[in-house]
This record gives sequence, structure tokens and C-alpha cells, in this order.
Amino acid sequence: MKRAIYPGSFDPVTVGHLDIISRSAQIFDEVIVGVLNNNQKAPLFCAKERVALIEEVTKELKNVRAEAFSGLLVDFARKEKATTIIRGLRAVTDFEYELQMSQTNRQICPEVDTLFLTASVEYSYVSSSTVKEIAYYGGDISAFVPDFVAKEVKKRFSS
Repeated sequence: MKRAIYPGSFDPVTVGHLDIISRSAQIFDEVIVGVLNNNQKAPLFCAKERVALIEEVTKELKNVRAEAFSGLLVDFARKEKATTIIRGLRAVTDFEYELQMSQTNRQICPEVDTLFLTASVEYSYVSSSTVKEIAYYGGDISAFVPDFVAKEVKKRFSS
């Protein structure tokens, strides 16, 4: 079985993330969306909530599941018996950082490789940070996130 991990913060999950997830699900037998639990950041949603959001918006993709993790990505990959890490690239600037990370991961864990998927053109400008900023000021985020996620983000900012 070919198992891959698509790691990230997903705070919140966007249509760009979903594009990478669905395309990955066509390539691999199983895709684990690894939701990073980073105690050094103050996310809009806790890791458990982000996992739930991803589960809701990927429920039609039967070979996709979401799991929270902390620590090294390669340790999570080993634990899950994944052979591939998937990384989405929006721009050339993403590539430099992601290449360095993939080479570091490969040095630490040679049995795990990294696959880069370029963002579909229509999602190349979408980021969770931008979504949160637009939502914070009361803007419409419906073009950037699934409807369910937009409602949850709106609730979070209205409370």
C-alpha cells in the first residue's frame, strides 16, 4: 500500500489545500492529512478542531484521513508507515524552503521521499493567513474555503 502524508497547519483548510488533497488521493492508496500541533503558535482553531474540519470537507474521499501530530514530520511518517511526504508549491519562493526541508528530511529518514505538487492556477494565491485576515475584517471568504469552513471561521471571529 502506498501511503503519503500531506502535512500542514491547515488553519483553516482552504480550497488550495483541498485541491492538493484530492489530487494526492488519486495518486496514493491512502493520504494522511497531518495537522501540525505547534505549541509556539496561537492558531484560530486547535488541532482537534482542524482535524474535524478536514474530516468534514474530505468525507467523500474514502482514502483520506486526518491526524494531528507534533514533533518531527519524519517521526510521524515512520509511525504511520508512510513512504512519501506531499508538499504543495504556490510559487518559486515556496520551492526554496521546501527543497531545503525535503533534503533535511531525507537525510534524517532516507526511506521517506518528498513529492511536490504545484498549486492549480486558480488556487495559487490562496493562503490560510490571507483567509484569516479577510475574515477578521468581516470580508467574504467563500471563494477561498469550503462553505462549512467559512461558517466555522465566521463563528470564530464573531465570538
